[in-house]
Formats: sequence, structure tokens, C-alpha cells
Amino acid sequence: MENYYLLKTEPSEYSYDDLEKEGRTVWNGVKNPLAQKFIKSMKPKDKVFIYHSGKEKAIVGLGEVISEPYLDENNLYVVDIKPLKRLKLLTLKEIKSITDFKDFYLVRMPRLSVMPVPENLVKLILEKSDGG
Repeated sequence: MENYYLLKTEPSEYSYDDLEKEGRTVWNGVKNPLAQKFIKSMKPKDKVFIYHSGKEKAIVGLGEVISEPYLDENNLYVVDIKPLKRLKLLTLKEIKSITDFKDFYLVRMPRLSVMPVPENLVKLILEKSDGG
């Protein structure tokens, strides 16, 4: 089974709309060592929830990893991703209101920009966002 990750982006810098228009992108600019570790563990076919930070604070779309992790010109690990489908917004407020999410990185470490999503939470996110 493929793994799921959550990737955070500021929609004014790069949004799910941009990903849909381009058809694919390099997920780069991630410097945090823990987030880098998570990127390094990604494999092609893994799924990614796209989360808009800033004003929106919500999971907005689903994508897929389409490359092995590789080093970019800044010596940081990156992966290529493509869009799969837009999801019904699942806001951070809604996520925080569900006790199953209390230990999720998104709640515990809100500044982390790349994180794995445990299988039980994947099912919950897909149910709540009509992505299942």
C-alpha cells in the first residue's frame, strides 16, 4: 500500500490551482530537517494531501508522488508530484475538533511543512473531504 503525506503550501506562493494548471511540479524549498527526512522516505505512487496554510488553513486537494526523492541545486531533497483531485475543504478547525487528530503532526507541530499521515487518519480525511 502506498503511504500518504501532507504537504503544506502558502496558496499565494503556490496553490492546488497552480498544480492543476501545470500538471506536475517539483516540491521544493523545504529546509526543516524532519520534513527533509519525510521527503526522503517518499516513493512514486505515494499520495499527498495538499494543505493551504495562511488564511485558508485547510486540506484542499490530493496528489501523487511521481519521482524518487532527489537532491536539487540547493542540496535539499525534493520530489515531483502531480494533482489527482480537488477535495472538499477540510479545515484545521475541523481537524482540531476531532480527537483522533490530537497527536497528528499538523496539530502538534503546526510549522512542519511535510508530514506522514497515519493510515487511520487517511481514512478519516478521505471521508471528511469526500475523497474516498
